[in-house]
Amino acid sequence: MALIEFDQNKPMDIVLIGRAAIDFNPNEIHRTLDKVRTFTMYVGGSPANIAVGVNKLGKKVGFIGAVSDDQFGDFIINFFNDRGIDTTQIVRAKNGEKLGLTFTEIKSPTESSILMYRNMAADFVITPEDVSEEYIAQSKILLVSGTALAASPSREACLMAINYAKKHGTKVIFDIDYREYNWRSKADIAVYYSLVGRMSDVIIGSREEFNLTEYLPEENDVADYEIAEKYLNYGNQIVIIKHGKKGSVAYGADKEAFKVDSYKIKLLKSFGGGDAYASAFIYGLLEGWSLADSLRHGTAHAAMVVASHSCSEAMQDAPAIDAFIQEHAAEQVITPVEWKVVL
Repeated sequence: MALIEFDQNKPMDIVLIGRAAIDFNPNEIHRTLDKVRTFTMYVGGSPANIAVGVNKLGKKVGFIGAVSDDQFGDFIINFFNDRGIDTTQIVRAKNGEKLGLTFTEIKSPTESSILMYRNMAADFVITPEDVSEEYIAQSKILLVSGTALAASPSREACLMAINYAKKHGTKVIFDIDYREYNWRSKADIAVYYSLVGRMSDVIIGSREEFNLTEYLPEENDVADYEIAEKYLNYGNQIVIIKHGKKGSVAYGADKEAFKVDSYKIKLLKSFGGGDAYASAFIYGLLEGWSLADSLRHGTAHAAMVVASHSCSEAMQDAPAIDAFIQEHAAEQVITPVEWKVVL
C-alpha cells in the first residue's frame, strides 16, 4: 500500500532544486589522484544525478537552479535537454560565478574521495525571484537538496519553493545531502536542516547527517526510531536513515519499518549509490508501490551505479533494474523489522 498519494492531474512528476555540477572521474583507477593523467567529464551534483535517474526511469522531470554562463553551463543544459529534462527554470549566473568542479579519486573499490572546487559556486546564486510558483504547482514532487541550504540566496530560494509546494499540494522530499565544505558552522546546519525537515513529506539521510540535523554528538544514545518518530510527528510520511554498508532502515507513518541490506556486488567506486537509490525509490513512490518495493528497487539501482564509472550516465531504466533484482533474487535485501531496530 502506498504511503503517499499524488495529484495525478499535475503534469510534471518531479522538480528538483539545487546544484548541477561537473564530475571529472579518473580513467586510471586504483591509484591516488596525483597519479591520474586523464579524466572523463560527466554531469554531477546530487540533485542533478537524481534528476537524470528519475528521467531515465521514464518520469517527467524539471530542474530549478543556476549554472555558469560559459561552456560548462552549456554542457549541463545540453545534457538535460538531450534527455528531455526541462531546463526552462535554469538561470545563468550573472557575475562570473562558476560551476562546481569535482575531481574524484578511486583508490580502490571501497576507498574513494573527492577534491572540490566551489569558490563562487554558480548554484548558490539562484534567488527566490527565480522560483516560479506556477512551475512548482504543476509538479507532484519537489525535491530539495540540503547542500542548497548552505548559503544565500540559494537557501531562501529553497524555502520559497517549499512554501509554494505546501500551498499547492506538491509533496516535498528532503535529501539532506551534507557536504562539509559548504557550511560555516554546525549550528547553521542544524537550523536549516531541521527547519526543512519539519516541512517535508519524505526525509532521506545518513545517520551522520541526521546527527547534524539534530545537533547531536557522534557518540549518543538516541536511537534511529526516536529520530524517525520526531520527523513523522512533524508530518513526514517516510523517514529513511542510512548506515552505509550496514544498510538502512525506512520508517513509515503507518508504524511499519523495513531494513534494507546492501547487495554483495563488486564495486568500482564508493560514491553515486545514494543518488541512484533516491531516484529509483522516488520512481516507486510515483508508481504507487509499497515502501518495501520502492526500497528494493532503490537498493538495486544503487548497487548497479557503484559498479559503474559514472554516476549520471550510469543511471538505469526500469527493465534493467528489474533484471538485476531477478538475477540477485537469492539475496533477501528487504526485511520487515521491529520499530525499535538497532543497526
